[in-house]
Amino acid sequence: MEQAYLKMLETTDPEFAVFFSRFAGEEVTGEPGKELDERTRYMAILAVLLGCQGRELFRKLLPQALDAGVTPVEVKEIVYQATAYLGIGRSYPFLNIVNEVLMARGVRLPLPGQSTTTPEDRVQKGEDKQVELFGESYRGAASRGPEESRHINRWLAGNCFGDYYTRIGLDNRQREMITFCFIAAQGGCEPQLAGHTAGNLHVGNNKQFLINVISQCMPYIGYPRTLNALRVVNEVCKEEEHDKK
Repeated sequence: MEQAYLKMLETTDPEFAVFFSRFAGEEVTGEPGKELDERTRYMAILAVLLGCQGRELFRKLLPQALDAGVTPVEVKEIVYQATAYLGIGRSYPFLNIVNEVLMARGVRLPLPGQSTTTPEDRVQKGEDKQVELFGESYRGAASRGPEESRHINRWLAGNCFGDYYTRIGLDNRQREMITFCFIAAQGGCEPQLAGHTAGNLHVGNNKQFLINVISQCMPYIGYPRTLNALRVVNEVCKEEEHDKK
């Protein structure tokens, strides 16, 4: 059972253990029309736990995510990609947790490589991926901007998209979903959340899907960040609808 981590609280905090388990394990997961398949739900939960730095719960839920069908490669890719959005200071502990859990389950490390770029082509392939996800306005983005900060745009293309998004192991829809989760869960990054809401829509993760993701992740990130994410999704979708008219 997903809320097995509450077992230790049944003696010290019995009321909390009961009502939170009922809410997160029954009411949220059973909300009509707001469900996600188990693999997708666990991928989203792992991503928001990275975003909100829920290390202990990540460690407890990771084996259940693996049992639900999330593969070791997918778990690694989630943590790797989190580095681009959270920084190594926040992703590093989770990488260690993943390695410990996988090795305890007999998974041989390192896993097969997933990279598709070289040092020579990573910037161009990263920019191509930006165009694929966000549209032609990103063509040439790696070399645009004020001279004093243009290197950041190059890093964004070559590192964030060239080093991470071009990897196999997760598809575009999965990568945009977990990025949405990283940003929503850490809070305070609403402009970037808006950009990746648009990216999600562009790759086929529609408004209802994003609302379902937000809904299923709510117990893990709380109401303020949930409501902020919902507001961003509504605003971006409204703009998209207006642009189509």
